[in-house]
Amino acid sequence: MKTNSELQKDVQDAIKWEPLLNSAEIGVIAKDGIVSLTGIVDSYAKKTEAEEAAKSVSGVKALVENIEVKFPNSFTKTDPEIAREVLDALKAAWDVPDDKVSVKVEDGWVTLEGVLPWNHQKEAAKRVIKYLKGVKGVFNNIKIKSELHDVIEQKAVKDALKRSAIDDSDIDVAVSGTTVTLTGLVNSFYAREEAGRIAWKTPGIWHVKNELKVDYEYAF
Repeated sequence: MKTNSELQKDVQDAIKWEPLLNSAEIGVIAKDGIVSLTGIVDSYAKKTEAEEAAKSVSGVKALVENIEVKFPNSFTKTDPEIAREVLDALKAAWDVPDDKVSVKVEDGWVTLEGVLPWNHQKEAAKRVIKYLKGVKGVFNNIKIKSELHDVIEQKAVKDALKRSAIDDSDIDVAVSGTTVTLTGLVNSFYAREEAGRIAWKTPGIWHVKNELKVDYEYAF
């Protein structure tokens, strides 16, 4: 059980623990499990690192992220230059079929679109460009359309959750066509995201509806 001030300090410490962020000025506010992050960083990688660090802290139920990416005045890179580097990064990534991903760049914000057969490929597409200089943010609008025609088995998803390190005792799994829906309670934001990631590995899947709620009690 944590107070708001204890949760705030835990998130602050988690952010400072990350090598990319130990000198970053990121403000943290915690209220009833809802954590808000504010500040200015000089790379999109630092912005995402702060998000992941906060999500990993026990007691975080939801995250409100208002971190701005702002480059030094001496730094200049045009949108066409960024687009070229994004395309090169996608082409170099062995786990991303780059011919199925289209890229748009506007004021440093990258939009990814297209259709891929696996969610891990969608996540990899975002991951390989997050360290590129000049990128302020990423809209990952890639859709998943499995090339497999396996019937999704509810038991297979449940078994995968059971094999994981998270507590799946209060997670319910429903399957409808190519969609898996997760409902119930988990004890951390990390567990919620991990359950969704595990469900996305299901052969034949197109959609995951992650409706899990984080159950954590606070001291007042």
